[in-house]
Amino acid sequence: MPESKLLQPPVLDARLAAAAAYVRPGCVAADVGCDHGRLSVALAAQGKCRKIIASDIRPAPLATAQRLVTLHGCGDVVECRLGAGLSVLRPGEADDIVIAGVSGVTVCEMLEQAPEAFYAAKPDMRFIFIPATKHPFLRRWLAQHGFALLDETPVLAAGRYYTVMHAAYTGGTETPDPLWCVVGRAGRGPHAAGYLAREAMLLKKEARGAAPEESKRLLALAAAVEEAANTCQA
Repeated sequence: MPESKLLQPPVLDARLAAAAAYVRPGCVAADVGCDHGRLSVALAAQGKCRKIIASDIRPAPLATAQRLVTLHGCGDVVECRLGAGLSVLRPGEADDIVIAGVSGVTVCEMLEQAPEAFYAAKPDMRFIFIPATKHPFLRRWLAQHGFALLDETPVLAAGRYYTVMHAAYTGGTETPDPLWCVVGRAGRGPHAAGYLAREAMLLKKEARGAAPEESKRLLALAAAVEEAANTCQA
């Protein structure tokens, strides 16, 4: 595969490093919502991908990404595209698609706007999500709309807990239980316990402003998440 002229690749934070680890060697990758372009350029530097499509809906961040690509001499591998969500990709064009820096709700909206043909064109396509917020919402939506959550990597970046999700479209749907929506596959790794403890705290915070019955349900769910946090595997 093409080698980048990069000498010193950009330093990735824990979120982007975990996302890069999920990208399969030799694939065509898409970095949707690429912002500064660090992930795309780092992947090019590793020689991991045949091609990388870096896209953003905003012209200014995309221009920043293009400058980084030019600076590091990896324009033969990284192509920058302006556009919204998955609309920048042709069906079957990308093997691994990273969507980062937006809420779980926005991730769902991007996936929902893509036609069925987009998913059918490449059955072995993989998705890597780094949702900024609304993680339980995203897990529930994925299960209900034909996506299988293959793995997760909880991380700590800039003092905040996140999870990086690895998923595939299978077409099979299910309605997951509430505990799964909160915990998912985030029960392993050095930051799993801290991540789940934070999710439990968010549930308790939500319970304080809820009606009595809903508050009771949320507190019970928070207790179950705390129990899961206590049994995490490092």
